[in-house]
Amino acid sequence: MSEPTPASERPPIAAAVIVHDGKVLLVKRRVKEGSLSWQFPAGEVEIKQAESASAAAVREAHEETGLTVSASKVIGERVHPNTGRTMIYVACNVVEGNASVVDDEELIEFAWATRAQLAEYVPYGFFDTVQQYLKSNLK
Repeated sequence: MSEPTPASERPPIAAAVIVHDGKVLLVKRRVKEGSLSWQFPAGEVEIKQAESASAAAVREAHEETGLTVSASKVIGERVHPNTGRTMIYVACNVVEGNASVVDDEELIEFAWATRAQLAEYVPYGFFDTVQQYLKSNLK
């Protein structure tokens, strides 16, 4: 029987921070990750395919929500205090499509949230650099 891989040795998670028309896209997971239920579309960077965090964020956004997005910049990186996983937050722009729940095994809902609505979805706030990015880009 093999031992589970420690979070610090697992591939990083790339999160797509998608702002469109002054709102940010949040998805609700079927299974909470710690206290997290609403979060950004996200998933593991495919290290074996030499995938970049930006490419992973773009791929995950499409796989989870059906949106075609482009990465504009990495907003920040940290070890998430609840999951112990390295998180890389990538600002993304909508290229085409309408968001929906495409990966219904992982997601149950999505929402476009304004700045005033963020605390309803994520009451504990976001990573500081992400919070600043959202403050500057949301209505």
